[in-house]
Amino acid sequence: MDEFASIQHWTAGRQADEWQRKRGVVIGIGDDTAVVDPASASVGVAGPSRLLLAVDTMVETVHFKESTMRDEDVGYKALAANISDIAAMGGVPLHALVSVSVPPSYTPERMRRLYDGLYECAERYGVALVGGDTTSSPQHLVVAVTVTGTVEAGRELLRSGAKPGDAVFVTGAVGRSAAGLHALLAEETRGGARGLEAGEAGPLQAVAPLVQAHQRPAPSVRAGRLLLERGSCRSLNDVSDGLASEAWELAEASGLRLVLREKLMPRSGSMAAYAASVGIDSLEWMLYGGEDYVLLGTMAAEDAEAMKVVFHQEGIPFFIIGETEAGEPEVELVRSDQNDEKRVKLKKRGYNHFLS
Repeated sequence: MDEFASIQHWTAGRQADEWQRKRGVVIGIGDDTAVVDPASASVGVAGPSRLLLAVDTMVETVHFKESTMRDEDVGYKALAANISDIAAMGGVPLHALVSVSVPPSYTPERMRRLYDGLYECAERYGVALVGGDTTSSPQHLVVAVTVTGTVEAGRELLRSGAKPGDAVFVTGAVGRSAAGLHALLAEETRGGARGLEAGEAGPLQAVAPLVQAHQRPAPSVRAGRLLLERGSCRSLNDVSDGLASEAWELAEASGLRLVLREKLMPRSGSMAAYAASVGIDSLEWMLYGGEDYVLLGTMAAEDAEAMKVVFHQEGIPFFIIGETEAGEPEVELVRSDQNDEKRVKLKKRGYNHFLS
């Protein structure tokens, strides 16, 4: 099957023309470039808008392994990671370009399954796949996704807007993806399966929510929109490389100190139970695990409790986990031991491609 037949096999008939037109697509897959008209997209952004652009790459053996991710999970996660960046600006995702470098081990049917995952994620979050590129690779699969989005002009939620006295919040539990990866790698050493098939019983079923969190993350698009619409959110980041790393990015961009309180940080019950069973401190996963794709941010402290009510009415978690202070950029964790509290400076650590 040649390149063009392969693209047709992976993408044909996946998204209806009318569905794409509602996202501003004029010309989609099949020509030299896609043609889009963002102004015609009916996605809930009113008035003057700006275009958001994000790109993310997943490399086999660096971001995933055959033993921990099925082909469709790779596709789903590759798009979800990009959508999360749009969510972190308070925006709405619109379009995606997908480039794949395919090694000989990936047959046309394996790539079809990868695109099954891509399109499943695209349908869930309203993203039109409009093009990309296909090349060969000598050994490992590479998936690079570029996503466009839109947001109200001048209302983008940046990392740099935090002020002293803000409340620090997170829109969900952290550490679950890292725990899921740990469970998958542990199963790999026992020669087990790489995932959870529907209705399949096995060792991973006991930690199914954690495995799901790793393989099929849920970018926080609705949470980002609620924060933008409320107007009291001052800075925002998505938790891709770990809570500590993202907190440092906010602190440095805004020029202040973030103080996180351990007793306020949401700890998933399934994650805590699994961590205890394998003798690991779950706080390590929470601070440094990454790939949770919840949102971390700061907002006006006087509106934080009301914001929590708004989130809970929509069925979305919202936790106030600390505050900001004036001072040199850094991140501190307040640890509680009975009646005693101790501040610990958190290392600027998380997933980094260029540090060992």
